[in-house]
Amino acid sequence: MPRRFPRALVLLVVFASACGGGEPVKLAPKAEKLEVKPPPPAPTTVHLAIDGATGKLGFDMEAPIEKIRGKVPASALSGEVWLDPADLAKSRGLVRVDLRDLELYQRTAPEAGKEFGEEVKDDTQNQHARQWLEISPDTPAEELAKNTVVEFALTRITDASVTDLSKVTGPERTVTFTASGDFLLHQRKAEKSVKLEAVFRYDGDALREVHVKSVEPLTIGLDEYDVRPRTGFSKLAAKTLEQLSPKVAKEAAVSLEFVARPDSKAATPGATGPSTDPNPAGSTAPSPAAATPSPPAAEPAPAAAAK
Repeated sequence: MPRRFPRALVLLVVFASACGGGEPVKLAPKAEKLEVKPPPPAPTTVHLAIDGATGKLGFDMEAPIEKIRGKVPASALSGEVWLDPADLAKSRGLVRVDLRDLELYQRTAPEAGKEFGEEVKDDTQNQHARQWLEISPDTPAEELAKNTVVEFALTRITDASVTDLSKVTGPERTVTFTASGDFLLHQRKAEKSVKLEAVFRYDGDALREVHVKSVEPLTIGLDEYDVRPRTGFSKLAAKTLEQLSPKVAKEAAVSLEFVARPDSKAATPGATGPSTDPNPAGSTAPSPAAATPSPPAAEPAPAAAAK
């Protein structure tokens, strides 16, 4: 009598075939939003709000015959930071990005190894990207509101070049460090780490603003966040990401840049939700228009795409 093929092995082979023969991808856990607990009260702690007029977030996706660049407008960024200049390791923060005005640009080559053409904005590709992310017009309003939110919750700072800003002098004090915490995309979250640079600008002994930017991009796997080919809301396309990967990258390299300024919000536990107004009523912090302009930032790299 012939031996029976183990049922579990049959299921594994079928699943592997459906995924293009690669290793099964572990999806990040489900989540709708992130929360950050402010650090313990300290006399040196300062609360800062992210300026929604100067921020940048973008991503790059590079494949052998296609390069995709994505970006959102500065107004898409908001958030808050609890900063302890005396001990940067105690700092916490939440950065939020709204994907509703996401734009993708594309360069293609006729084949691998050939020169890439001029960058263009393709309406069809932008439509596909929204389907992959489930933020297309046919997405139910409740799901659309959740899927348009990208968040990074800063919960840990390590490898800081300086931990106590009082040990550094001058109107500009530059610090590099590794920021770790949860990254939320498409209602899924996973812990990530990214290397950042922060330039702390002072007027005398008073902190005026902090300019933060990526030193290295944060790599996000599309499969991990269930960002995959779709033809509409909750409708998977016939071709999988694995099958499209020779043309479409399976990862996005995300870069971030923003300016945060002190506001009047108490820098103590109990405050909830990120501040979206960089200069709320009653604040003594300079408004974006009145503040000394920051030097122009480099165009950031781009994070999720489709074809």
